[in-house]
Amino acid sequence: MIPTNPWEHQNAVKTLYSRCVGEICVKHGITRMELDILLFLANNPCFDTATDIVEIRYLSKSQVSSSIKLLEKQGWIRKEYADKNRKTAHLKICEAAADIVEDGRAAQEKFLKIMLNGFSEEEKESMKQYNARLLDNLNSYMKEEM
Repeated sequence: MIPTNPWEHQNAVKTLYSRCVGEICVKHGITRMELDILLFLANNPCFDTATDIVEIRYLSKSQVSSSIKLLEKQGWIRKEYADKNRKTAHLKICEAAADIVEDGRAAQEKFLKIMLNGFSEEEKESMKQYNARLLDNLNSYMKEEM
């Protein structure tokens, strides 16, 4: 019998997501980290700094930094500074990345459609609430430990 503990299936979830977005990476000649950053910025416009990406996604600062440099070099993102504050760069997606973001979002939708197949709208809403609570618990613990 297959275990029903969802934590035992993390790698299966990651593998499915990688398959869904992997095609987009190949199509656009972009790394997974670069795509993840573009999609994070597109899906979370109020979190638009490298620090936000590192802290919210628990990614390494060096990987995020190097990926941002490559995205900027490709003309897919640009940095903007608020109120002459040259310390904090706000990352903005450029029009040149529109097709990548559109394809990436379609891949995310495909992933969710597969994962949530057969769930009612009520069940999906409950799952969102439970996941939010789990994430709050995780973030609270991580902040205390760090």
